[in-house]
Amino acid sequence: MAMWPAIAIMLLATACVALALRVRRLRAALRVRDARTVRDCIACEVEMREQAAAQERERIYSDLHDDLGAKLLSLVYRAESPVQADLARAILQDLRDVVTRSRGTPGSLGDVLADIRGEAAQRLAAVGIGLRWDEADDLPDPLLDTGHALHLHRIVREAISNTIRHAQARHLRVRVRASGGELLLELTDDGSGVPAAVLAGSGMRNMRTRAGELDGRIDWIPGTEGGAKVLLRMPLETGA
Repeated sequence: MAMWPAIAIMLLATACVALALRVRRLRAALRVRDARTVRDCIACEVEMREQAAAQERERIYSDLHDDLGAKLLSLVYRAESPVQADLARAILQDLRDVVTRSRGTPGSLGDVLADIRGEAAQRLAAVGIGLRWDEADDLPDPLLDTGHALHLHRIVREAISNTIRHAQARHLRVRVRASGGELLLELTDDGSGVPAAVLAGSGMRNMRTRAGELDGRIDWIPGTEGGAKVLLRMPLETGA
């Protein structure tokens, strides 16, 4: 009978240890749950703020497009010369690019080139310059993010602006092909070449900067048709 108190004490001690371990596990589980709850709350708050900021940007861009866009479109139709109309049209397209980029809608290289071709045809036709578009049939079609698509658009747009405003050209040939993992895009006109003042201007510097953002290179050389040639090289992520 003398052993029962000792056994009871041992059982009680064992129960206390088990209870302590269970309490410790419960506390650890509560800490993990509380940490997850805090993280979830922070993530939810961040997401709500980002959504609110995106909605506000969209509202601002829409207001700009509706107001400023309407005025630029009016300038296109009221311009005193085709060159002035083209300037207003190019600025309007720049504004639309900003809105498109804010919405984060990427596309493939083929989609971007199709948009560039359509815009180029419209601008050149408006000033009486013929367009010859030569695109390789086996051209890869990787996805481009909105930033890369915008840089490519702006480089071609500025090159066409120079042709319209300075080259006195009658024709422009655009050649697009791929070689050695690179996209090669050439714009060649039959005009008088690019004046030195234009080569040193901000437009050319911006084109070089944008080519750098594409991890590429841009050069201006004499054209095979007597005018100027713009040659853009940029890497192609064919596995994208």
